[in-house]
Amino acid sequence: MLTEKVSIRVMTMEDYDKVYKLWMSISGFGIRSVDDSKEGVERFIRRNPTTSMVAFCGEELIGAILCGHDGRRGCLYHVCVKENYRKHGIGQQLVETCLEALKAEHINKVNLIAFKKNEVGNRFWKGLGWDYRDDVNYYECVLNKENVTKYNP
Repeated sequence: MLTEKVSIRVMTMEDYDKVYKLWMSISGFGIRSVDDSKEGVERFIRRNPTTSMVAFCGEELIGAILCGHDGRRGCLYHVCVKENYRKHGIGQQLVETCLEALKAEHINKVNLIAFKKNEVGNRFWKGLGWDYRDDVNYYECVLNKENVTKYNP
C-alpha cells in the first residue's frame, strides 16, 4: 500500500529546492515572487519552525504544506501533493500532521484560502469536512508591489 511507504516530517530549508520544484510542476499553482522565494520561505520557516510539513515516498518529495500561526490562528498555504500521488490520503495525512503541530502550540482555529476556480482544492477541503464560510469578506492590502503572483500553465 502506498501510504505505508510515505513519510511525513517537519519541513526544513534543506527541502526548499525540492518543494519549489513541486510547486512549479503543478498546473495553475500560484507562486509569489517575494513570499515564495528562498528568502521568503526561510523567513516563514524561522517564524514557524515546527508546523510546515513535507511528504516523501522514499527520496522523492511528493507533498508539502506551509503552515504557520500568529499566536492566535493558524493558516495553511500551498497545500499540494504531486499529481500521480493524489487520492491516496497523503494530503489528508499532511493536513492532520500540521493540525497536530498547531494544537501543540495551543492554536485553536485554522484558516486557509482556496481560490474559487481551484475545483480540485475545494473538493479536497469539503471532503475533509472543513467549513466553507460565506459570512466573511476577504480583503488584502499589498505592501510590496514587487511581490506578484505568477500562475503555472
